[in-house]
Amino acid sequence: MGVSEVWAVVGRVGPYFAVRTGEAPPAGFRPLRELYAAGPDSPLAGRIRAAARQLGTREPRVAASVVHLGLASRLWSVALGAAALGGIVADLHPDRAHGLLPAQGTFELWLPDGPSAPAGSLADGLRQAVAEENLAPLAAAVRSVAPVAERLLDGNAASALVGAGRVLATAPSVRHTEAARRTWSLVRALLDAPPLCGTGSVTAPGRPLAFRRTSCCLYYRVPGGGVCGDCVFDRPPGTR
Repeated sequence: MGVSEVWAVVGRVGPYFAVRTGEAPPAGFRPLRELYAAGPDSPLAGRIRAAARQLGTREPRVAASVVHLGLASRLWSVALGAAALGGIVADLHPDRAHGLLPAQGTFELWLPDGPSAPAGSLADGLRQAVAEENLAPLAAAVRSVAPVAERLLDGNAASALVGAGRVLATAPSVRHTEAARRTWSLVRALLDAPPLCGTGSVTAPGRPLAFRRTSCCLYYRVPGGGVCGDCVFDRPPGTR
């Protein structure tokens, strides 16, 4: 399967898995490195302020966590889809991959043609491409905008990975195939190594994967919000 065919197959899973590719990025797209810039005038800061207004929260850290979780989900979806369905590691290096990050709306991605070379296994390649090259600078940028705990963001990254894996493995075109089994194998391998190890409890191998994190994404602090399915809390703190 050629690289362009891989992206066509991955994109059919859902909008979070779709990317643009080609020789040059579309107009308006910027290197991901620039989108991870710190400061009050950065695209990321604008996205967090807009999210706070939309969510109706006055706590910047709550909006920052929600934004971070969404961006992490997007990155994991693309990378995991390419690895599980095509056996390649997407070139997500933040100096080469580009994105369009409006204050509201879809976080679009453009990737250069061709995969990157795995550093050993597919799981190693994913860890480098997503966790190290992207989520590490993204977390630093988020924390420069709002006081969010570093380990909370690690929990967000793990939760986003599991969520992406669940969507991918249960997609009609993927479920009950070798690609579904490969998806869960990759998710388990990533959860079992730094920086995601210790972010939650995982069911034993041989059983359907379930994940419960050791942190909270703070969504319960959004007006009308509650706890997520993998939250460390059974109910919002302060309630009975």
